[in-house]
Amino acid sequence: MLLDDLLRLCAAAGAEPEVHHTVPEHRAAWTDPPLVLVGDDAAARCRGATRRPGVLLVGREPDDPALWRHAVEIGAESVLILPDAEGRLVDLIADAVEGADGQALTVGVIGGRGGAGASTLACALALAAARTGRRTLLVDGDPLGGGLDVLLGGERAEGRRWPDFAASKGRVAGGALEESLPSVRGLRVLSWDRGDSVLVPPEAMRSVLAAARRRDGVVVVDLPRTIDGAATEALAQLDLGLLLVPGELRAVAAAQRVACAVGMVLADLRAVVRGPYAPGLDERWIADALRLPLAGELPYEPGLGAAGDGGSPPGADARGGLARFCAAFWDRVLLPERAG
Repeated sequence: MLLDDLLRLCAAAGAEPEVHHTVPEHRAAWTDPPLVLVGDDAAARCRGATRRPGVLLVGREPDDPALWRHAVEIGAESVLILPDAEGRLVDLIADAVEGADGQALTVGVIGGRGGAGASTLACALALAAARTGRRTLLVDGDPLGGGLDVLLGGERAEGRRWPDFAASKGRVAGGALEESLPSVRGLRVLSWDRGDSVLVPPEAMRSVLAAARRRDGVVVVDLPRTIDGAATEALAQLDLGLLLVPGELRAVAAAQRVACAVGMVLADLRAVVRGPYAPGLDERWIADALRLPLAGELPYEPGLGAAGDGGSPPGADARGGLARFCAAFWDRVLLPERAG
């Protein structure tokens, strides 16, 4: 029976459904739930119900013309055909259970050369986003880095790290992921532990990042310069990427190779250039040489590299050049969101 399949899929998504065989007598039982699933065998009994968002018509026969007529009659947002749409339906039900409001804006940071300061910029961007009051999650995608939790001064914070998620497959609950991670300076951090190196398979990166960005807010990802399978999965989920390039000719040459590899996966890649500059170079020349839009110039800030070692995370000083750059970046990127 179709009802049996729907109950099974609700259980897989962690939902406890209310079952009605016709439109409920109490109006709230129809209008209040975040999602209403209507089987095609019950659609005729739902004619005349109050129109509302979140109604899905579920059937088995895509060639049945009555199925699509019923969808129009009950105001269904979409029609799902089982068994092909089972995975999508489980995701939709789970989103409703979690109360997902929409996907987070996801920004990746990658260095044009080694030591460019990508991890520093990623941490500062996350801190700046958290200062705006948005839900913020920082993901350390570079297994060979020193650990973003260390850079933020949160290496002793309780919570799960990447080795705990290395075996993840399929759907990971966004709320459960967020609550399990260390909370450091107003944001959640997914970093590495200090144990042996752990390989994160591409499917684990896909599942975890999908969960991280399933809820509203901001996700910042610190990316490795080596584009392996896991990094490719991370790039595929970004809304935009920032390529951090020091103002040196050799750095520009190295960044060109990185940009070429990243551009095969990510359409929106922008250059962030930092000084000091070699003679004859400036931020516009470097962005043009890379054939990338310029996201901005990161001002030179003496002592920035040692900030983390002294217990002060990068960008913690809201008056510093790095913090001001990050605040201005979010103002520009999040402006369409505010307008909407």
